[in-house]
Amino acid sequence: MENNRTRGKGKGKAKTEERRLGNRRILGDIGNLEGLKTTDGKHISRPITRNLYAKLLANSQSTANFVQLELDSTASVHKKHDLEESGEHDNERKFKKRSCRKVMTLTAEITAQSKAAREVLSKPDEQHVDINADNGNIDLAVAEYLDDLYIFYKLTEDESRISDYMNSQNEINEKMRSITVDWLIDVHWRFNLMPETLYLTINIIDRYLSLTVIPKAELQLVGICSMLLACKYEEIVTPKVKVFAKLTDDAYTNKQIVDMENAILEKLEWYLTVPTPYMFLDQFIRVPEQPDIELKNMVFFLAELGLMHYQIVLHCPSLIAAATVLAARYALNRNPFWTEILKLRTGYVAEQIMECSKMLIRFQSSAADSKLDTVIQKFSSPERGAVALLPPPDPKHQVNNLT
Repeated sequence: MENNRTRGKGKGKAKTEERRLGNRRILGDIGNLEGLKTTDGKHISRPITRNLYAKLLANSQSTANFVQLELDSTASVHKKHDLEESGEHDNERKFKKRSCRKVMTLTAEITAQSKAAREVLSKPDEQHVDINADNGNIDLAVAEYLDDLYIFYKLTEDESRISDYMNSQNEINEKMRSITVDWLIDVHWRFNLMPETLYLTINIIDRYLSLTVIPKAELQLVGICSMLLACKYEEIVTPKVKVFAKLTDDAYTNKQIVDMENAILEKLEWYLTVPTPYMFLDQFIRVPEQPDIELKNMVFFLAELGLMHYQIVLHCPSLIAAATVLAARYALNRNPFWTEILKLRTGYVAEQIMECSKMLIRFQSSAADSKLDTVIQKFSSPERGAVALLPPPDPKHQVNNLT
């Protein structure tokens, strides 16, 4: 019996090691392994990401704190010995308490910064509505952290904001970009991927193009590699590289896709944890009351129309989200179009988002005549309320009546 159990454990360890090596081989496909030396002298291989650097910084801080605690502990032992000889036990306890209080952990510092940010950005108001109350019993909703998360998104959204890059591209124009995004929305729809994946895909494309000049023959390659990266980041199951190659009618080889994936990651410095309009939309549509399904569908219909237009994505994500909610409420005649609670929750007054909202309404009015009709088809389906088939607002009145 002992031998059988021993053999079973050996097989288990072998399988675990095999899975670990398999994962390393997968990471090796995109050439993102780097050797690092930990504080205890051991060598590790991991993808070099901003998150990893943050963890290393935290580990370094924790190590420093541990060393400080050890020093304090040693000092306390010596002090205790001296005090026992002199019988001053009360002073010993005071010394220990004083030495422990000096150690400030990284977690405590972050917590203090978070509280300070809330005090600066949060405005107490009698009209406050707890829109996360319905998530209180859902662990994955992390309702108790949402306020801090959205404060963080708002503070960092300018770091990943799209710069105006089209004039620097020699062979790419806005129309080519719209065609590529329309095709990617169709791919995303057919694969039934998460909505976060689509918005991150477009963000990766635009950020890469703002940093790199490419020939028009590579635009589709950049698009499909951006979706592959977004899938790896957001999805539980990611379509394989060969599947993406087939989607391009084998215009690109597996190696070309992997090489471009690596090039994008290097250019973006592995910075994929970015606020997108979806993150804010998911929060804004629940203000001030539980949204009706029609309003929710209209919001995401206009948001995906906006992804196809270069002029929209140049705005910061939170403004795009707020403008989309305003445009959707206007399109469905939800009076008032912008409320005090929406203003407090989004941080925008109607005048700040007016220009972007009017553009979205114009795009809705002209969408039916466009040859790029994937979004129209997608939101003409019954499961999305067929909101694309609703008559758009009259363009003659939208300018004067939007507020």
